[in-house]
Parts: sequence; C-alpha cells; structure tokens
Amino acid sequence: MAFSQGARTRLSYIAEATFGTTPSSSPVYTQIPFNTHSLDLQKSRVQSAMITSDRMPTIDRHGQRGVSGDIAVEMRPADYDWLLEGALFGAFSSDVLNTGTTVKSFSIQDAALDITQFRTFEGSMVNTMQMTLRPDEMVMATFGMVGQDMAQAASAPSGGSYTAASTNEPFDAFSGTITEGGSAIAYVNSIDFTLNNNLGQTYVLGSNVTPQMEFGMSTLEGTMTVYYQDKALIDKFLGETESSLEIVLDDRVAGKNYTLLMPRIKINGAAVPVANPQSRLITIPFVALKDSSTGTQFRITRTTT
Repeated sequence: MAFSQGARTRLSYIAEATFGTTPSSSPVYTQIPFNTHSLDLQKSRVQSAMITSDRMPTIDRHGQRGVSGDIAVEMRPADYDWLLEGALFGAFSSDVLNTGTTVKSFSIQDAALDITQFRTFEGSMVNTMQMTLRPDEMVMATFGMVGQDMAQAASAPSGGSYTAASTNEPFDAFSGTITEGGSAIAYVNSIDFTLNNNLGQTYVLGSNVTPQMEFGMSTLEGTMTVYYQDKALIDKFLGETESSLEIVLDDRVAGKNYTLLMPRIKINGAAVPVANPQSRLITIPFVALKDSSTGTQFRITRTTT
C-alpha cells in the first residue's frame, strides 16, 4: 500500500459558469503552482439534547457542508491572474485590474497522483488575499478560499485535460520599487496587506449546501515597517494626511512586471519602539480607500512583455 506524498500532488482549477457546478463536457483544467494548500470540507454537527435515563446520547448527525482553506504561493506573472480577478471581483482589461463587483467561482481539483485519488472543491471563491514582502525573500501570497462542497473520486474527470502552468519566474522582494505619496522610498523593511471580501455561506432549509455566497464590503488594510530616519510618515499620521502606495514587482528575467497601486491610503499609526540595540523601526498601519480620480481602492497593472 502506498501513502500519498505531497510531492505527487497536482492542484488545478477550472472556472465555473454556474456557481457550484464543475464543467463536465471535456473540462480543461489549468495547473496551479503552489507551496502549500489546506483546502478541506467541513461539516457542522447537529446533536440531540434529549435526556435519557442511562445518560448516553444516541443521535449525532452531520449538518451543513462548506469548504475553506488557504492556497499559499510565490507570486509570479500569469499563473495567478484568475485568483487576483477572483479577489478583486473584476477582470483584467487592457492589462489593468480594478476592484469591482463581478462574482467569480471556480472548481479546484486536488489530485493525489500516486494513489489516484481526486478531491474537487466546488463553488470556490477568493475570500481573502494576503501579500507579504520581506527582504531576501520571494513575494508571498496566501489566498483564503471558501466554497460550497467537495466531491471525492478515484479517477480523473472523463474527457478532461490539463493545461500546464507557465515557466515564469517568481517575484522577489528586492527587485522592484516602492513609492509612497508619489516619491520612491528605499528604507522600507517589510509590507503586509490583506484584502477581505467578507464572504459567507447562505444556508437554506431543505439543503445542506449553500446555494450562493454572500459578500460584504471589500476591505484592504496593511502594515508597513520602515527604518526611523525622519519624521515624514509620522507627520502624515499626526496630521491625518492621506497618501498613496505603489509597489512594483519585477521578475528580473522577462520584463514581466506587476504594479500594485493603492491610490488613496490613510496612515493609522506610527509606533517607534526601542526593541533592541539595533536599528529602530516605525510601524505604519494603513487602510486603502476608494480614490475619486482612479475610481478604485486597489489597482493591479501587468506588463506581460
């Protein structure tokens, strides 16, 4: 008997035309390069509160079903555009993606190729997107997914095929540029930000799976740490002065850059603790707001050649 190995896992996706329905006519899946994933099916439990004279419960049922989990990746061009579009509820138009209102769902297949087992997570949507930039590291992104249901099978979909992922290089955190308030800054130590769509299942009587997802406002908040060399960012916090933040990710190989723009941010703190004898850092929490000029809270522009 063989035990499944992580190295023999193939993760792939296909867009759904109807929420929760995996295309079945000659489906073409696209492979997803990934570091880790934790997609799984959860069920609630429905327990009886009936009192019995022997004190022993007799009823414990499975209730509502739902999918959740993370897909962690090293950001690189092309391969995660579908996740970016899903996170922003939008679509790239002339290589520009803005925050929008278009709901996108996917079926994501987890194939354990060494034991020929296939789990398909239907009705999967991007709930959260977290990006992390650290010195001397790849740019990391974690996509928090929620979904409707999971199907288990011992064979791949009949007539299905798989498109290979690209061979693009990942972005590192030291090849691009960072611009705050229209001026390049070269003393940023780290940036983390999270976009949250506030998705949730909407359960109804007569079914143990959600017929659709509900969503809330798109919130985008993050934290930037910078070396303490002047008072410029502290003054923006003190004066409640709005700014902007632009991050250019550069693949260093083929000139395929992605520019992440938050055209209107507000700084909500500027702590400058003394943590050790070494360099002092300012911790800058920020929130991204809708900008009247661009009409968006967040914009991703890709350069593909």
